[in-house]
Amino acid sequence: MNRLTGVAGLVALSFIAGMAGMAATARLHSPADRPAAPLGEPAAPQKPSVMPSLPVGLPDFTGIAARTVAGVTNISSVRVVRGSRSPFANDPFFQYFFGDGRDVFGDPSRREASLGSGVIVSNDGYILTNQHVVGGGDNEVVVVLADKRELPGRVIGVDEWTDIALLKVDASDLPAVPWGDSSTLRVADWVLAIGNPFQLSQTVTLGIISAVGRANVGITAYEDFIQTDAAINPGNSGGALINARGELIGINTAIFSQSGGYQGIGFAVPSNLARRVMDDLIAHGEVQRGSIGYLEVAPLTTHVARQLGVTGEGGALVQRMRRDSPAYRAGIRPGDVVVSFNGVPVTDPGHFLRLVSDTAVGATATVEVIRDGRREELRVQVTQASDPRQ
Repeated sequence: MNRLTGVAGLVALSFIAGMAGMAATARLHSPADRPAAPLGEPAAPQKPSVMPSLPVGLPDFTGIAARTVAGVTNISSVRVVRGSRSPFANDPFFQYFFGDGRDVFGDPSRREASLGSGVIVSNDGYILTNQHVVGGGDNEVVVVLADKRELPGRVIGVDEWTDIALLKVDASDLPAVPWGDSSTLRVADWVLAIGNPFQLSQTVTLGIISAVGRANVGITAYEDFIQTDAAINPGNSGGALINARGELIGINTAIFSQSGGYQGIGFAVPSNLARRVMDDLIAHGEVQRGSIGYLEVAPLTTHVARQLGVTGEGGALVQRMRRDSPAYRAGIRPGDVVVSFNGVPVTDPGHFLRLVSDTAVGATATVEVIRDGRREELRVQVTQASDPRQ
């Protein structure tokens, strides 16, 4: 059975302590293939044959790789895990006399390490990586640059929704990777994935964009992934996805695999989303996201749509909700099918979540639902989200 790998709890891409050449053929004529001239007449001069133009091969990405590989770092994160080594740790009688057993059995703490990649996005030391590489923000983080310098990394903030983390190192004149516009990506565009798979620093792999806007894959709460077939493996987490102009268009995050290694399906957080997360972490220490309260929404199947009198494709079925939520106060009820949000047609539950999350906190949103076969338009207050489920 297939399993998703990539985010903490799913087998993360962080490492825990040919293209076939193009060919063409052309038929060459020998003298025996040519018609003979009549006897007594001089042979007509033969025109030199013109070879058809042949493909010269794949695009040359050597210059792009040379410019961008220095902007990808190695990141190691160490956290101290405290737990008891006492065989009587769960014995109430023992704990009554000896507490948690630390003094009897010594320090029970242990250190867990995680290795991944990061992308330098500013000359003064801001680095983007994955949240599952650095943990919750209280880990010891070391950043190794392409020139082998080791610098302590300070965690500015993490975003569980997108699995993005922002680090800062005290350095200047760093080789930052320029930003690209991920909204312009098209399927089959060439891309390079740069990272540190299996601790092999500054590894470059080549592939194409397999899909954009990939969601509902169960990796993060907010899903809007770039899918690529560029080889991505454990240790690539937080590395760069680069377009043919040498610009950062994604942060490599997860792979889909049956073996735990590369199988041609990788996922990256689009650069436009990663940049918005970074800006909010710098300005507010957290990402400002809209919420209308806790809702459980499900895809609208053909059978359920027929029962509810819903025609057309798309929509999100409200299954459960909290009575103290802004959505409930606005009149949304279980059994409603949300078909549009602020005038934008809702395609599926993941799309609905993204539309709500991207709405400014404090705004009033217009939600169109279908209830008992009739359309209703409701106005709901958007509040600050504090949990990925809201």
